[in-house]
Amino acid sequence: MATPMEEDRLEAAAAAPADVAGGGAEDGEKPDAPPMESDSDSSDSDDEGDAGDELRIQALERALLEQPLNYESHVQLIQCLRKSGNIEKLRAAREEMNKYFPLTPKMWQDWAKDEISLSSGRGSFDDIEKLYERGVQEYLNIKLWRDYLDYVEEHDQSVSQCSQSGLSKMRDLYERAITAGGLHVTEGSKLWEAYREYEMAILTINDGNDEEKAKQVQRVRALFHRQLSVPLADIESTLAAYKSWEAEEGNTRDPDSQVDDVPPNVLSAYKKASEMYNARKQYEDELSVAAESEANKLQVFLKYIKFEESFGDPARVQVLYERAVSELPVSSDLWMGYTSYLDRTLKVPAILKSVYHRATRNCTWVSDLWVHYLLSLERIRASEDELRHVFELAIQCSFPSMNEYLNIYLTRVDSLRRRMPTGLDFELIRQTFVDAAEFLSPQLGIEELLLLHAYWAKLECNIGKDIAAARGVWENALKKSGSVLEVWQHYISMEIEMGHTHEARSLYKRCYSKKFAGSGSEAVCHAWIRFEREHGTLDDYDLAIKKVTPRLKELIMFKAQQEAKSDPSSAPKETSYANDSSQKRKPSKMTSKVQPPAKKRKDNPPKKTVSSDDHRSKEQSTDSHLQEGGEVIKGNAEVPVEMKVEGDSKRGNTSSNQPKPYFYSDKCTAYMSNIDLKATELHIRGFFSDIGGVVDIRLLRDRSTKKSRGLAYVDFSDKDHLEAAIRKNKQKLLSKKVSVAPSDPSKSKKNREAGTSSKDKLPSGGDHGEKAPVDGTSEKEMPKGETKITGKNTLFAPRALVKPLGWNKKDEKPDVAAEELKSNDEFRNLLLKK
Repeated sequence: MATPMEEDRLEAAAAAPADVAGGGAEDGEKPDAPPMESDSDSSDSDDEGDAGDELRIQALERALLEQPLNYESHVQLIQCLRKSGNIEKLRAAREEMNKYFPLTPKMWQDWAKDEISLSSGRGSFDDIEKLYERGVQEYLNIKLWRDYLDYVEEHDQSVSQCSQSGLSKMRDLYERAITAGGLHVTEGSKLWEAYREYEMAILTINDGNDEEKAKQVQRVRALFHRQLSVPLADIESTLAAYKSWEAEEGNTRDPDSQVDDVPPNVLSAYKKASEMYNARKQYEDELSVAAESEANKLQVFLKYIKFEESFGDPARVQVLYERAVSELPVSSDLWMGYTSYLDRTLKVPAILKSVYHRATRNCTWVSDLWVHYLLSLERIRASEDELRHVFELAIQCSFPSMNEYLNIYLTRVDSLRRRMPTGLDFELIRQTFVDAAEFLSPQLGIEELLLLHAYWAKLECNIGKDIAAARGVWENALKKSGSVLEVWQHYISMEIEMGHTHEARSLYKRCYSKKFAGSGSEAVCHAWIRFEREHGTLDDYDLAIKKVTPRLKELIMFKAQQEAKSDPSSAPKETSYANDSSQKRKPSKMTSKVQPPAKKRKDNPPKKTVSSDDHRSKEQSTDSHLQEGGEVIKGNAEVPVEMKVEGDSKRGNTSSNQPKPYFYSDKCTAYMSNIDLKATELHIRGFFSDIGGVVDIRLLRDRSTKKSRGLAYVDFSDKDHLEAAIRKNKQKLLSKKVSVAPSDPSKSKKNREAGTSSKDKLPSGGDHGEKAPVDGTSEKEMPKGETKITGKNTLFAPRALVKPLGWNKKDEKPDVAAEELKSNDEFRNLLLKK
C-alpha cells in the first residue's frame, strides 16, 4: 500500500491532467474547419487512449469494491479520473478515499483547484471553503494555508468589500493560520508577510478619519513586533522591512541603522529570537540534508523534538510535531510521541480529539494508538456515544495479532467499569465480553482466554452480583477448553475465594479423572488432597484419597509405558545371556586359584549310567514346587541361565572350611514369582516405576514355547531401590499378587552345582528358602549321617533339591539302603518315620 508521501511521486509520474472543466476552442481557431488527415489519426489514437483509460477505471473500481482499504488503488483511480475529466466520478472517488484515509496537502490543493474551475455563485464558494477547511485540518502545510487565505480574500464578497464582518472574518482566519504555522522556522514568515500585506492594504484604502488610520498603523506595527519575537529563518530581513516601513511612516531618523529608533522591548525580543534561531539552525540544516531518506529524517526530527521539549514551550513543540507528521504521516513513533506529549502537557480536549483522530486514520494498524485514544476521551469526559463510536472503529481495523484486539476489548471494559457509578447499565459490560469471546476465542491462546474469562467472571460476581452468570462463564469455557487444566484451576479458585467449598469439591470430582497435558493430571489429584486437608472433614479427605490413589497409580503405569516406548534402549532385551557371552556379568575376583572339584567333575564327568529312578526324579521335578524367597512357585525347576554359569565357573578347594567364592553376589537383585503369564518386561518395569532404579529385567521363559514361566530376576542400581522393591511384595501385577524377595545365590549354590554337574551327583544344599550356615560352620561339622531338610514342605520338593536319606557327605556316595528306595511312596514313608 502506498503511503501518503509516496502518492506525490505517483502523481508526479502520471501524465498531466486534462482540463476538467471541458475543452473549448482556443482564440483564433476556426471551429468549422475540416480536420486534416493528421488530425484524423490523432483523433483515432485519442479514442483508443480514452477506451484504455475507461477500462482501467473500471478495473480500479472493481478492485476497490473488493478491497476498499487499498490506498494505492484509490490514488490511481483519482489520477485516471482527473485525466478523463469525469468530474462527478472524480468527486465521488475523492470522497470515498477520504472516508478511509487522510489526503495529502497536494491532493487537497488539486481538489480545490478542480472545484474552483467549475464554481459559480455563492453556493460553490461555501463548498470550496469547506474543502479548504478540511484540508488544513489534516496536515500542517503553509502552501495550502496561503491558497486558502488567497481564495477567501478574492472570492468572499464581504472580505473584498472591506465590510466590518469581512474584516473580522479575514483577521480571524489569519490568526488561525499564524497559530497553526506561524512558528514554522523556515516557512512561517510567509504567513506573517501575507498577514502584514493584508493589513497594509487596508491601511492604504482607509479614507476614514485619522483615528481609524492610527489604529490601522498600530495593527501593522504590532504584527512587525510579534514577528520579530519569533525565531524565523529570515528574521533579519523582517527587521529591515520593519525599519523601512517605519521610515515611510516618518517614525525613524536613520533607516540604515539596525538598532536606532527600535523600541527596547522589541530589540530585546529580536535578539532573543535570533539566538533561538541560531540554536535551531543546525537541526534545520540536517533536515534539508536528510530530505531524501525518511529514516534519517525521522531521527533528525526526534532529536529536534527532544531539543525543543527541553525549553518547555508547548506551542513550539506542537508545531514541530505537526511538521514531522506532515512529512512522515505513517510513522507510528511520531504519532505515539505526539499524542503522549499532548496527554501530558496540553490536555486541551479539542486538540486531543483532532490529533488522535488524524493519528488513527494514518496508522490504523497500531492498536496502542486506539487504546490511548479511548483513554484520552475518557479523561476529557467524552460522551458514551463518542467512546462507543471510537471503539467500534478500532475493532474494525486490521491488527497484526489477536492480542491487540483483546487489548482493545479490555480497554473498553475497563472504561465501562470505571463509569458504572455514573449510571451505566452492567449489560454493556456483559455484551462487550460476549462479543469479545465470540470474536477472539477461535484464535486466542489459552493464557489470553483465561485472562478474558477470569475478568468477566470477576465482574459478574462483584458488579453484576450474579454468581450463576459467573459460573456460566466458566462452564462455557470448559465446553471449549475442558482439557486445559488452567481453566479448571481458575474456576475452582473462584469458588474457593467466595467460600463455596462444596462447589469446589464438586469441580475436583469432575476433573480429577480427566487427562491433562504434561503432569497436569497428577497436579489436580494432589491439589484435591491439599484442598480437603485445608477445607474438608476427615470423611472428605478419606474420600479424596480413595479416589485419587488408583488414579495416580494408573498415571504412573502409563508414564512408564510411554517412557519405554519413547526410549527403546531402556526396554529389556529378551535374548538369552547364555547365547551371548558378552552379555554376561563380569565375574568377581576369585580368592583361590585352585580349580574347584565341581569344575573338574564337569570337565571330566564320571562314566556312569544314569539310573531310571534318576530319570523319573527329573520328570517329577517339572511339576514340583520350587522355594524362592519363601514363595511356592509352580513350574519347571530349571535353574536360570546365569545361575548355571555361576555354578559351572566355581573355583576353590572343597576341603576348605572357608566360604567358597561366587561369581555373582546378586546383592541388588530381586527375585519375582507368581507373575501373571501374560505379563511382559514392560509390565514389570511399570510395576517398579514408582520406585525407579531398575537396571535390567530377566523374565524366564520356556525354551520350547518361549512363553513366560512366571519367574523373573530384576536388577536394581543400589540397595535402597532393592529394599523399596521388596516392600512391594504381595502387591498385584495385572491379575495376580506377585512375590518379591531378594535373590541370594549363596543359598542355592549346591542346587545350581548339581544342575550343571553330572547327573549322579545330588545337591547338598537347599533352595532360596534355605538358611545359610551361620558363623562359618560348614556342613562337614554337622554330625555324620544327620539329614538336613529345609523349606516349608519338602515332601513334595523335587528330588534334585532334597538330600536323599543316607547321604554320606564324606565319601559323597549314597548308602545302599538309600539306593533301594526306588519309589516315591517308600521315600515319603521313610521320611515320616524319621
